[in-house]
Amino acid sequence: MHSPHDPYVRVRGAREHNLRGVDVDIPRDVLAVFTGVSGSGKSSLAFGTIYAEAQRRYFESVAPYARRLIHQVGAPKVGEITGLPPAVSLQQRRSAPTSRSSVGTVTNLSNSLRMLFSRAGDYPPGAERLDSDAFSPNTAAGACPACHGLGQVHGTTEELLVPDPSLSIRAGAIAAWPGAWQGKNLRDILDTLGYDVDRPWRELPAEERQWILFTDEQPVVTVHPVRDAERIQRPYQGTYMSARRYVMKTFSDTKSPTLRAKAERFLTTAPCPVCGGSRLRPEALAVTFAGRNIAELAALPLVQLAQSLTADSETARVLTEDLKARIAPVAELGLGYLSLDRATPTLSAGELQRLRLATQLRSGLFGVVYVLDEPSAGLHPADTEALLTVLARLKSAGNSVFVVEHHLDVVRGADWLVDVGPRAGEHGGRVLHSGPVAELERVAESATARFLFDRSPAPVREVRAPSGQLKIGPVTRHNLRGVTAEFPLGVFTAVTGVSGSGKSTLIGEVTEDLEGVGRLVSVDQKPIGRTPRSNLATYTGLFDVVRKVFAVTEEARRRDYGVGRFSFNVAGGRCETCQGEGFVSVELLFLPSTYAPCPDCGGARYNPETLEVTYRGRNIAQVLDLTVEAAARFFAGTDTPAVARSLTTLLDVGLGYLRLGQPATELSGGEAQRIKLASELQRVRRGHTLYLLDEPTTGLHPADVEVLMRQLHGLVDAGHTVVVVEHDMTVVAGADWVIDLGPGGGEAGGRIVAAGPPTEVARAAGSRTAPYLTRTLRQAP
Repeated sequence: MHSPHDPYVRVRGAREHNLRGVDVDIPRDVLAVFTGVSGSGKSSLAFGTIYAEAQRRYFESVAPYARRLIHQVGAPKVGEITGLPPAVSLQQRRSAPTSRSSVGTVTNLSNSLRMLFSRAGDYPPGAERLDSDAFSPNTAAGACPACHGLGQVHGTTEELLVPDPSLSIRAGAIAAWPGAWQGKNLRDILDTLGYDVDRPWRELPAEERQWILFTDEQPVVTVHPVRDAERIQRPYQGTYMSARRYVMKTFSDTKSPTLRAKAERFLTTAPCPVCGGSRLRPEALAVTFAGRNIAELAALPLVQLAQSLTADSETARVLTEDLKARIAPVAELGLGYLSLDRATPTLSAGELQRLRLATQLRSGLFGVVYVLDEPSAGLHPADTEALLTVLARLKSAGNSVFVVEHHLDVVRGADWLVDVGPRAGEHGGRVLHSGPVAELERVAESATARFLFDRSPAPVREVRAPSGQLKIGPVTRHNLRGVTAEFPLGVFTAVTGVSGSGKSTLIGEVTEDLEGVGRLVSVDQKPIGRTPRSNLATYTGLFDVVRKVFAVTEEARRRDYGVGRFSFNVAGGRCETCQGEGFVSVELLFLPSTYAPCPDCGGARYNPETLEVTYRGRNIAQVLDLTVEAAARFFAGTDTPAVARSLTTLLDVGLGYLRLGQPATELSGGEAQRIKLASELQRVRRGHTLYLLDEPTTGLHPADVEVLMRQLHGLVDAGHTVVVVEHDMTVVAGADWVIDLGPGGGEAGGRIVAAGPPTEVARAAGSRTAPYLTRTLRQAP
């Protein structure tokens, strides 16, 4: 029997995902780092087992209602865990972005600032005190009535709605209208109303053009369609909707991201004329503190905000001290360049996680386990040092800090190391080492050891000669002020700089219209889908081929099952209880809702009849459950070249461990990015392509980085151009050209500090990247 004060968290028999009955003891009150190649099982151990069990125990301790749900959500597959304190998880969730979420709301700093204005602001003579709610654009009491607290109003213009006025309405002059039947319907209604739909748009009278595009009237008319020889069409009642009304309605109501993006092309966005973009009512904007209103203070970088808070009363002093104390950890994590009003969707996953981390530092919890998911993601090596200080502070406050991490500097700074492997998927799932960092050197099969202890100098690389230049700028956006940059074509370029220096803003200016680009492929880390319906197989097009394979089996033909029968997105073959999702959403009232396996199909997604059809001994659900690597073996020797090509490219970018049916919601940003890259690589390429990648090594073990770099350098050798935004110095050291932005973040950045081959940039004075690049060039594996 362990004592109640067991100094270790002891895991016995963990079998979550690919873990093979893992037993491991991890000391409490230390910084413990979990390492291993992508897919080795380290997240399954840290999040899927240790954190999941802590959360299950929390549920057990609360209301009976929540307890009843636990068996639905499912407990982690583990024999037992002892010595486990309560846990707090900080995952790199890319939460669904909303335009109302901001740095201030994520960190709760906005609440403190609003309280300061409510209690200690300078009010105009005779004005009554406002509640703190009145200073929030997200409440009815504070939101500007004209823009509902969004700060922007949308409109449109004739030029946007009708890009080519030489066309007639019938020939599609009104580009904003929908295609297919709905567009024809609107043209037929106009024809019935007596407008000339065959005359070029520019020849129509101005008042007619105005009415067609902008009217709010919605007349209903009887339309007699022109008869097609093939089919009889009956008269029908048609309702007219102007182009502006259609675009606005689509933009505000549609659930389809594609339709919304299309509608957005026809909209202008301007600051709200009533509040000037500040999102607040005039009464709230009339109150000032230190000479500024709340919108002006919220727009300042946090470092500047802290400096401008001076107090002249006891109330103000207490409130400003609290605000400064809350800003300090955010600034310490290198995020002092952000402002409170910066919208959450514009932040990177790394920035968002570090904001949450800073908020935790102020929470004053002790005796808990913090489980963090790659807190160094998106961090420049200069910012990683600050991160280690912050993690050490969480530990010294009496907490255990468990971190899933690939960054070697964070690994070196750990007190305890749990290395999982040796490889991914079914070739992993074992704990190779659990102990002090230095002892890993003796573990021969560890992929981490090779990188952690290798001190051989970097091989000298021949830098490729560019085939041309791509000029960008001058760019003035965010913190870039009139910046011009030259990207060499036909080589591998790395764009570097501390967080917030302007890297993503700069590469965002590369478009297909620029001379020399040819075809542009931008591979970002946005999810490949927002629901469990979207998965690896559907995204890469692999699933279409697999369904056809099942539809031509003898059993499927005998039962008259077509391709649609094997889709879990349409009625017929799918399980109707979960409608083919494999999961049902479980509402937890006072907690975020969670997914549980479907009680009828057990997660298989299909009904029993569909699952009776097999191909080479497996049904469709079993094929979706194969990893990419196992699927490549399963389809080997079959006449399915499209499947083979798809699987080979996924293996080439190091994703052999993912299951074909793995839901998009379970994939990390780095995995999503590599899936997009693989879908791109399986296409037959013609002509020059420019590949843009934003931090492609995020979430990758150094061994996986090697695999990915082979692919990217292969693209360059085939005559293409690759541009990456990157913090991993081994990648930067292997580039042909480096563009370093900085020197700092936010206002202190936005300039090109150095540009040239890695060896030159490593010598640049005033570059915060240079010292780390120099170190890597001396010792890169």
